[in-house]
Amino acid sequence: MSQPLRLIETSPNPPASADVVVIGGGIIGVFTAYYLARRGLSVAVVEKGRIGAEQSSRNWGWCRQQNRDARELPMSTRSLELWDQFAADSGEDTGFERCGLLYLSNDEAQIAGWAKWREFATTVGVTTHMLSGREASERGQATGRAWKGGVFSPSDGTGDPAKAAPAVAAALMKLGGTVHQNCAARGIEMAGGRLSGVVTEAGTIKTRTAVLAGGAWASSFCNQLGVQFPLATIRQSIVRLAPVDQSLPAALTSPRVAITRRPDGHYVLAISGRGRADPTAQLVRFAPQFIPMFAKRWRNVFPGGLEGIRWGHETRARWKLDAPTPMERARILDPKPDPAGVREIHRRAVDLLPALREARIANTWAGYIDSTPDGVPGIGELPQVPGLILAAGFSGHGFGIGPGAGHLIADLVSGAKPIFDPAPFNPARFSGSAWGKVADF
Repeated sequence: MSQPLRLIETSPNPPASADVVVIGGGIIGVFTAYYLARRGLSVAVVEKGRIGAEQSSRNWGWCRQQNRDARELPMSTRSLELWDQFAADSGEDTGFERCGLLYLSNDEAQIAGWAKWREFATTVGVTTHMLSGREASERGQATGRAWKGGVFSPSDGTGDPAKAAPAVAAALMKLGGTVHQNCAARGIEMAGGRLSGVVTEAGTIKTRTAVLAGGAWASSFCNQLGVQFPLATIRQSIVRLAPVDQSLPAALTSPRVAITRRPDGHYVLAISGRGRADPTAQLVRFAPQFIPMFAKRWRNVFPGGLEGIRWGHETRARWKLDAPTPMERARILDPKPDPAGVREIHRRAVDLLPALREARIANTWAGYIDSTPDGVPGIGELPQVPGLILAAGFSGHGFGIGPGAGHLIADLVSGAKPIFDPAPFNPARFSGSAWGKVADF
């Protein structure tokens, strides 16, 4: 399990009906429900396990604009504003702060890539500072080494994954929305060619609109409906260290390792893009679409083991609506960390920041990153199932852009003018052979 997750009390009994049902209580699902409730809609969130217990509490916590795919950048920029606004409006603590994110490198090609991204970013009003070798070495003095260059993005920041999703769910309930933990959505009902209800293990909720924010489970859920949504889940390992006395950067990444300080003083360590692809029936089904991504990331994405099969989130089997589903047998995806990966993460971190050598390892964990072939989420109504809005495949970016994604989905559901252009996220792009460029995790 990851770091201690805030526990919230919720109702075990979902309502008989709702304007909107949100399937999945991760950061995307709860922000979607929150913005819907602010518009006066009755909304119910059904979560098979605990709010935020899967990837929403197992990530770095970075909320960044820096180095975003151009398609995601408007969502990232608005999300930073919404993180601030949420705290002011709700009084809830997500741990969000604009601490700035520091990037250091001795790779001249990588530094040139950052400079090229900055040229683009300035055209859309994003502030980012390229650092000379001297400036990078000064900002990175805790590493005790010289750097050729870097980037500092002052308006970016971090949130606390152990607090954020539960805080948003608590704010939602204050607005009259309902949240139901340990309540899996098994499927949907249709009437008149449109969604008419969400079938849960506790009964059917009548509704004409549902949002599928199922994370790593989204593709197998879509398969029950005859919808092929290409998703590969990458198992990424994380190391958490106890606090140290020395003052270290709040959020630092280098080509070899990334380090983030949590509000409680612990440090979270990870290697960007590194993980295991556990072989499953789903991975085999969509392998052709993911070949470009795996080919680009062969140095960081390694063959996995039986964890994916053991948890069952990538099953291709059909389940019944009147019997327990794989989601009820695996309430919280809690895969085993990769031992070799954990050792390598720790070795790289203490090499980068010598002050961490005396810090004990508090715990380690892993999570499944739901990735699309082009690294950009699928957001939009599924034409095969009118009334069902897909919101999944956030490819490791979902935490930081959660507020913007939730606001956009609420716009689409309510018919409001979208907060930014939704076209780049339309799931219809996965129905053809044009898969787009491969972006970062």
